[in-house]
Amino acid sequence: MIKPSAEKIKVAGAELSLIRAGSGKPLLIFHDELGYPGWMTWNESLAHERTLIIPLQPGFGQTPRLEWVRDYADLGGFYAQVLREMKLDPIDVIGFSAGGFIAAEMIAADPRIFSRMVLVAPMGLKPESGEIMDIFPITIRTHLRATVADPAGTPEFAKLYGGEMTPEVFEAFEDARSETARIGWEPYMHNPSLPHLLRGVKTPTLLVWGARDQVVPRGCIDAYRAAISGAQVAEIANAGHRPEIENSVEFEKAVHRFLNA
Repeated sequence: MIKPSAEKIKVAGAELSLIRAGSGKPLLIFHDELGYPGWMTWNESLAHERTLIIPLQPGFGQTPRLEWVRDYADLGGFYAQVLREMKLDPIDVIGFSAGGFIAAEMIAADPRIFSRMVLVAPMGLKPESGEIMDIFPITIRTHLRATVADPAGTPEFAKLYGGEMTPEVFEAFEDARSETARIGWEPYMHNPSLPHLLRGVKTPTLLVWGARDQVVPRGCIDAYRAAISGAQVAEIANAGHRPEIENSVEFEKAVHRFLNA
């Protein structure tokens, strides 16, 4: 089993915590609006052929908040500086949910920053139909359960979130939700300018979406597909907002095929 290592580095004028593991060509991972959930089956699979680099978002507990970051475009600008200083660009990237929003802002600003881009149930664009779930009026446990189609039937979800939530875990979730609200509240988890800024982006892009997603509607996938020329779609049946743990086999297969095309 591959053992991930936790690091703290000084970069882009800040102290950034990140997880690194694996070997081979670097692969950048942006976690979602709930934070890094820990080392999962899909991480282990990809790390056998790639070096996974997973930054822990500023304001989510491990990395201090950056007060100058006021929206997802700012956050994308910060991560762009990180990649330049670490001499990692261009790099392949996978962004989950709000992490997909970050990646989209980055590539809109600099289409050369990523070689290949995978967006999993991405926020960031106003859906052509449906609405992105309003996650803030609900409890964290309700929010968590809404991210999977079958909580009891998803072993990795049950292992992580099925038991009693410790005060430390609860506080980490609340830190994440507080920071997400601070930079994504208005307009809610999208940037009206982003579809226009993505015009002309030709970076190979894969949009992954679980067919039972209650958080991000299919309309977001349709909006990204319309905005990014040639974007492919991998729809995973019987999965919700977290296909990487609900059907890791199909998720890994789709991502592997795309990244190695």
